[in-house]
Amino acid sequence: MKKEIRTVVYDDELRIEAYRFEGIVQPFPNHFHEYYVIGFVEEGERCLSCKNQEYVIKKGDIVLFNPGDNHSCVQRDEGTLDYRGFNITKEVMLDLAEEVTGKRELPGFFKNVIYDGEVTCYLCPLHELVMKGSCEFGKEENLLLFLSILIQQYGQPFENCIPECPKEIEKACAFMEQHYAERIYLDQICRCAGLSKSTLLRAFTKFKGVTPYSYLENTRIGKAKKLLEQGVPPIEAALQTGFSDQSHFTNYFNRFIGLAPGVYREIFLDKGAEEKPNRE
Repeated sequence: MKKEIRTVVYDDELRIEAYRFEGIVQPFPNHFHEYYVIGFVEEGERCLSCKNQEYVIKKGDIVLFNPGDNHSCVQRDEGTLDYRGFNITKEVMLDLAEEVTGKRELPGFFKNVIYDGEVTCYLCPLHELVMKGSCEFGKEENLLLFLSILIQQYGQPFENCIPECPKEIEKACAFMEQHYAERIYLDQICRCAGLSKSTLLRAFTKFKGVTPYSYLENTRIGKAKKLLEQGVPPIEAALQTGFSDQSHFTNYFNRFIGLAPGVYREIFLDKGAEEKPNRE
């Protein structure tokens, strides 16, 4: 049987708790929490009872528990459960909901089990960033976008109109292009653009087609390419373009360019060697 592993990490910046359970067979009796629980089933099937409703949750399902929602679950077959999730206190959710909706009201999720690929696209990367202790603002960006979709689709309604603010978005872009080599915070970009976090994220994505963090990473990769073309070693290129470490840099470079930074650099070193005149 798969070894049972339980890992919990508290993120001081986001003020949320992330946890991951692997190989779980333990049943959980009927209980409730005083905080929000947002979970994702990675493997396994369980019978879930929540507020007198019965569900079968399986791989890809997301569970949403409001504070006070009574629930219990038990393994459905002989397998085990792999599950990751977040615990968010009401105080923190109140701040996040205000940032997202403009209203200081706690959301009440009207579905306890959902299957939503768009939500998953933000939930899983966010969870990985928290578990790894990332300090990049992409972590906060993912959290706000993730909650925006959840609240809009499964919680209290809020204003769907995304304002047109191209001048503010260009200011945000200019700020990131000027400070790409530094550690940038979402608050700084918002102050520069004169927009709230939620408005910036929605308007930026609509106007540019990517999130602010993706824009920053693209900018950094573009600058790194030029350095590598000049023969700068990958580790130096990573440091000069604001990446937290070479591993982070290599992963992003591979994803955007399709080559490792060292391989890309070698192309230009080889080209330079070929262009040198033969003096023999």
